Amino acid sequence: MLHVENLRKSFGPVRALDGISFSVGKGEIVGFLGPNGAGKTTAMRIIAGFLSAGEGRVTLDGVDVADDPVAVKAKVGYLPEQPPLYPELRVREYLAFVAGLKGVPKKEVAERVDEAMHSVKITERADQIIRSLSKGYKQRVGLAGALVHRPPILILDEPTVGLDPNQIVEIRHLISDLKAADRTLIISTHILAEVEQTCERVIIINKGKIAAIDTKANLLAGAGDKAEITIEVARESERAGGLIEGMGASILNREGNRLTVSAQPGMREGLARVVVESGCGLVSLETRRVALEDIFIKLTADASAGAN
Repeated sequence: MLHVENLRKSFGPVRALDGISFSVGKGEIVGFLGPNGAGKTTAMRIIAGFLSAGEGRVTLDGVDVADDPVAVKAKVGYLPEQPPLYPELRVREYLAFVAGLKGVPKKEVAERVDEAMHSVKITERADQIIRSLSKGYKQRVGLAGALVHRPPILILDEPTVGLDPNQIVEIRHLISDLKAADRTLIISTHILAEVEQTCERVIIINKGKIAAIDTKANLLAGAGDKAEITIEVARESERAGGLIEGMGASILNREGNRLTVSAQPGMREGLARVVVESGCGLVSLETRRVALEDIFIKLTADASAGAN
């Protein structure tokens, strides 16, 4: 459905995108994950037809964005981080205006507006002035505007930034409802929880380059199914560390008598036993499985280190 090939974009001396390539299939929910300044928004704006690429190409159902941006925009619903709302308009008025801009036939505008409001659960706010809405409801209005022309692909750029915890949960529920509607979704964010809870596949970008592309399950499996185990001993942490390494675990960090090690989850009991039998005194032992956050930090940190 969507193909991005060798995309590059610079702003003066700053290279925002440096040859990224990926594809998104029909009905996929993909997380476009990266730290602030990684190039996420630049990529999303190019895909949506709002920014030209320096090099490379983007095609949607075989149509090149550069050749026919109008045709592509008809297929894409784009919610930027700051939705371009008109605060003096009422919700229904604004959505009707957006529908007209997006080429919805006049006789269908009312139906499409009602449908979009229902999709994001703002029907009861239809006649309210946008300025008077909370940030969460303004985000919903922006999302309705992205949906009003029934696009098969939806791009959400940082959809929960600036929202309070309750509003974040509400937006996540709306995204889940959109998933059920068999749309293709690309969610661009630096918030790992958004990707973990809503996406099937992950694209990690850092400093304008792709650091990883895979399903969440494969990324976690690639980490070797390791666990991070923190062991606190009463004494002789150096000797305890040597015994732990002798069992095949790797020491990640030492802080006083606390040792953080990487090991297979099944090694937990054996590590506890060897520390107790050594006489070093086992004070505590905590286990944490490798999560998407660990992979994200490693990939972006490794890329940053390599660039220095």
